[in-house]
Amino acid sequence: QVQLVESGGGLVQPGGSLRLSCAASGFTISSGTMEWYRRAPGKERTFVAYITPYGVTHYNDDVKGRFTISGDNAKNTVYLEMNDLKPEDTAKYYCYKAQGLRAWGQGTQVTVSS
Repeated sequence: QVQLVESGGGLVQPGGSLRLSCAASGFTISSGTMEWYRRAPGKERTFVAYITPYGVTHYNDDVKGRFTISGDNAKNTVYLEMNDLKPEDTAKYYCYKAQGLRAWGQGTQVTVSS
Protein backbone atom coordinates (compact mmCIF):
# COMPACT_ATOMS: atom_id res chain seq x y z
CA GLN A 1 0.00 0.00 0.00
CA VAL A 2 1.42 3.34 -1.09
CA GLN A 3 1.15 5.99 1.61
CA LEU A 4 2.54 9.49 2.17
CA VAL A 5 2.27 11.21 5.54
CA GLU A 6 3.19 14.88 5.86
CA SER A 7 4.16 16.54 9.12
CA GLY A 8 5.94 19.61 10.44
CA GLY A 9 3.44 22.32 9.63
CA GLY A 10 2.39 24.98 12.08
CA LEU A 11 2.04 28.68 12.82
CA VAL A 12 5.12 30.84 12.28
CA GLN A 13 5.86 34.55 12.05
CA PRO A 14 7.02 36.16 8.80
CA GLY A 15 10.72 35.51 8.31
CA GLY A 16 10.57 32.28 10.26
CA SER A 17 11.43 28.76 9.16
CA LEU A 18 9.83 25.33 9.12
CA ARG A 19 10.88 21.91 7.92
CA LEU A 20 8.17 19.71 6.49
CA SER A 21 8.54 15.95 6.33
CA CYS A 22 6.92 13.41 4.03
CA ALA A 23 7.25 9.87 5.34
CA ALA A 24 6.72 7.34 2.57
CA SER A 25 5.66 3.72 2.86
CA GLY A 26 4.79 1.00 0.37
CA PHE A 27 7.54 2.18 -1.98
CA THR A 28 11.00 3.72 -1.88
CA ILE A 29 11.43 7.41 -2.59
CA SER A 30 14.53 6.63 -4.63
CA SER A 31 12.36 4.85 -7.21
CA GLY A 32 10.96 8.02 -8.71
CA THR A 33 10.45 11.76 -8.60
CA MET A 34 8.92 13.21 -5.45
CA GLU A 35 7.19 16.58 -5.32
CA TRP A 36 5.67 19.15 -2.98
CA TYR A 37 2.53 21.09 -3.83
CA ARG A 38 0.52 23.62 -1.85
CA ARG A 39 -3.00 25.00 -1.84
CA ALA A 40 -3.85 28.40 -0.39
CA PRO A 41 -7.42 29.12 0.75
CA GLY A 42 -9.69 29.70 -2.23
CA LYS A 43 -6.98 28.84 -4.75
CA GLU A 44 -5.92 25.87 -6.82
CA ARG A 45 -3.15 23.54 -5.79
CA THR A 46 0.17 24.71 -7.23
CA PHE A 47 3.60 23.16 -7.71
CA VAL A 48 6.31 23.96 -5.18
CA ALA A 49 9.32 21.72 -5.85
CA TYR A 50 10.50 18.32 -7.03
CA ILE A 51 13.50 16.07 -6.59
CA THR A 52 14.48 13.18 -8.86
CA PRO A 53 16.21 9.93 -7.83
CA TYR A 54 19.40 11.45 -9.23
CA GLY A 55 19.13 14.48 -6.97
CA VAL A 56 18.00 16.94 -9.63
CA THR A 57 15.78 19.61 -8.08
CA HIS A 58 13.45 22.26 -9.43
CA TYR A 59 11.44 25.00 -7.71
CA ASN A 60 8.54 27.28 -8.37
CA ASP A 61 9.87 30.82 -8.83
CA ASP A 62 7.80 31.95 -5.84
CA VAL A 63 9.90 29.85 -3.47
CA LYS A 64 13.24 29.66 -5.28
CA GLY A 65 16.10 30.67 -3.00
CA ARG A 66 14.00 30.23 0.14
CA PHE A 67 12.89 26.58 0.04
CA THR A 68 15.02 23.45 -0.30
CA ILE A 69 13.73 19.97 -1.15
CA SER A 70 15.77 16.96 -0.10
CA GLY A 71 15.45 13.26 0.58
CA ASP A 72 16.82 10.76 3.07
CA ASN A 73 16.77 7.31 1.48
CA ALA A 74 17.63 5.57 4.75
CA LYS A 75 14.54 7.09 6.37
CA ASN A 76 12.50 6.91 3.14
CA THR A 77 11.48 10.50 3.83
CA VAL A 78 11.32 13.65 1.71
CA TYR A 79 11.79 17.07 3.28
CA LEU A 80 10.95 20.65 2.44
CA GLU A 81 13.04 23.20 4.31
CA MET A 82 11.27 26.55 4.24
CA ASN A 83 13.12 29.73 5.17
CA ASP A 84 12.20 33.41 5.19
CA LEU A 85 8.54 32.50 5.22
CA LYS A 86 6.02 35.05 3.99
CA PRO A 87 2.29 35.40 4.59
CA GLU A 88 1.83 34.43 0.94
CA ASP A 89 3.28 31.01 1.80
CA THR A 90 0.26 30.24 3.96
CA ALA A 91 -1.24 27.06 2.52
CA LYS A 92 -1.76 23.39 3.05
CA TYR A 93 1.32 21.57 1.80
CA TYR A 94 1.08 18.18 0.10
CA CYS A 95 3.60 15.52 -0.76
CA TYR A 96 3.16 13.84 -4.16
CA LYS A 97 4.54 10.63 -5.64
CA ALA A 98 4.90 11.56 -9.30
CA GLN A 99 6.04 8.23 -10.78
CA GLY A 100 4.52 4.78 -11.07
CA LEU A 101 1.42 4.44 -8.92
CA ARG A 102 0.85 8.13 -8.18
CA ALA A 103 -0.31 9.21 -4.74
CA TRP A 104 -0.98 12.27 -2.59
CA GLY A 105 -0.49 12.75 1.11
CA GLN A 106 -3.17 14.27 3.35
CA GLY A 107 -1.29 17.54 3.70
CA THR A 108 0.05 19.64 6.55
CA GLN A 109 -1.03 23.22 7.26
CA VAL A 110 1.48 26.07 7.23
CA THR A 111 0.29 29.44 8.47
CA VAL A 112 2.56 32.48 8.31
CA SER A 113 1.18 35.39 10.30
CA SER A 114 2.23 38.05 12.78
